[in-house]
Amino acid sequence: MIRFLIIGIVIAVAFTLYSLVDAAMSDPARSRGVSKPVWVVLTVLLPVVGGILWFTIGKGPVPAAPPRRPDDDPRFSGTRMGGPELDEHMRELEERLRELDEETFPGEDPRGDGAESDEPPAGAK
Repeated sequence: MIRFLIIGIVIAVAFTLYSLVDAAMSDPARSRGVSKPVWVVLTVLLPVVGGILWFTIGKGPVPAAPPRRPDDDPRFSGTRMGGPELDEHMRELEERLRELDEETFPGEDPRGDGAESDEPPAGAK
């Protein structure tokens, strides 16, 4: 009889520890009824009953995954350019970059070499 009592106590402690760790480590969005810290306290104060309540009432389903954006979805990236179409696109991009490199902005040295000159900037008196 004593053996069954000891085995029962070991099983109860193991179940309580498992439910306590599960309640503490689960996502707060999954807890139903009351907040997650309350479930942890209930599991500690009511050892076996708290664990049973956590697994039957408190632990909700896994929240749905957020919707995928088109750039994350492999179905949308299936339309890739190939061969000559890709070469033409790369040429267009390189041409745009060259145009941007040739552009000068206000306060920028028009020569683009970064060297200091003794001449005052255009428009300065």
